Amino acid sequence: MPQNAPAHRTGREEGSRHRWWTELPLIALVYGAYSAGRLLARGDVSTAVDHGLAILRLEQHLGLNAEHPLNRVFTAYPSIGIPSDFAYASLHYLVTPAILVWLWKRRPASYRVARTWLMVSTFLGLLGFTLLPTCPPRLLDAGHGFVDTMAQYGQYGWWGGEASAPRGLGGLTNQYAAMPSLHVGWALWCGVMLWRHGRSAPARAAAVAYPLITTIVVMGTANHYFLDAVAGVAVMGLGLLLARPALRLTDRLRDHLRERLPERTGGRPAPAISPAVAMSPVGSPAAAPTGAAARSEASGSGTATIVGGGCETSAGERIPRQPSRGSRPDGGATAGPATAGDGAPAAAR
Repeated sequence: MPQNAPAHRTGREEGSRHRWWTELPLIALVYGAYSAGRLLARGDVSTAVDHGLAILRLEQHLGLNAEHPLNRVFTAYPSIGIPSDFAYASLHYLVTPAILVWLWKRRPASYRVARTWLMVSTFLGLLGFTLLPTCPPRLLDAGHGFVDTMAQYGQYGWWGGEASAPRGLGGLTNQYAAMPSLHVGWALWCGVMLWRHGRSAPARAAAVAYPLITTIVVMGTANHYFLDAVAGVAVMGLGLLLARPALRLTDRLRDHLRERLPERTGGRPAPAISPAVAMSPVGSPAAAPTGAAARSEASGSGTATIVGGGCETSAGERIPRQPSRGSRPDGGATAGPATAGDGAPAAAR
């Protein structure tokens, strides 16, 4: 880097270092871990049902009962229930990647922290799925007062009665991964990104509306309890706190790996410099030979003819009456640096 360049990079310069061929596999890895984690974190059904009923009893004890009235509205009015089922089954997987791409292209200085925040929070959510498998309200016994709107309006979509999974592929998803609600968590992340970086009235409106609508949808479709949504918000908050420490850790690991890798010099070792060339006639370090002189000394097949003034002849070429390094004008060998015909060092001429 030039000496007059700034010691730090601007936000755009830092963000421009991100390349899609490195970011896309990373995001695909996180999404794959999210999907696989939901699948592998299947707990015993009876345990998941017990956890769901415990959450329901806790909400009743706290006087929280938003799920039942919302579910009744979604069940009674298809004009509300059907779009909500479509929103639950699709927006989670469309809006979040769209916001990521938008940040990568338009707000590169903020992209890396935002992406890390989302990834850390997702992994925390996977821990919740593993440690606390939870039956969603729609899969509880009908006596608890919930209607599965995904099954009720399944003929209008691709999901059938198996959450957002395509019809017939319900076995490829974990329907008991309700706590925490990453639908709400990811929607909150999208809202924060739009609010901070949208800078327009429609973007600010969407930043507020999208998380709120998502929270209503997950409860109205009986896919989540209210406390699932609260847990999703808490997971995103914890992920935000851990995002920058996670970045510092990955940076240290990357720097450590780079230090351990051998430096490359174009695939060839640097040419050796003989002691006679490394020292000038007055005993101070001299510039390394270049051009034909460097090639000649590196191969050890010949001597470089000194012309003077920093110039040199091509390999094997001599100027008449011009002495070579290591020889005297009378043909004898010299022990000191090469000299010109007047006895002065060639490098000084």
